[in-house]
Amino acid sequence: MIRRNKNKRKLNADINVVPYIDVMMVLLVIFMVTAPMLTQGVSVELPQATAEPVDAQDQEPVIVTVDKEGLYYINIGGSETEAISSEEVSSRVQKIMSVNPKQLLLVRGDKNVYYDKVVTLMSLMQQSGASSVGLVTE
Repeated sequence: MIRRNKNKRKLNADINVVPYIDVMMVLLVIFMVTAPMLTQGVSVELPQATAEPVDAQDQEPVIVTVDKEGLYYINIGGSETEAISSEEVSSRVQKIMSVNPKQLLLVRGDKNVYYDKVVTLMSLMQQSGASSVGLVTE
């Protein structure tokens, strides 16, 4: 009888980590590239100014936008694709402030909108219970 003396490899049940790291790195690059593109909202040209950043205090701010036509949009963690009336802005701000009186409220106003529209919106928000309203600039 002829004996074949083969070196049989022992089965290794460990996971091969290198391909998973490669996949993770590719996904990381994809998410880093696509994340800035996921910004939603109404397109407005913000005025440029030098200012200190606002402390977010670990909460997402409520952003009310005034576009160049003077229409109002509110962003409460969702999309802001539908224009709303000033009465609707007032009622939503009142609801938000009744739940969280320290909620951060920001106004994004297009640089081509009349100053009156932005001031009216800020006044409306303060009458609705907002103690302070910030402005978004670039």
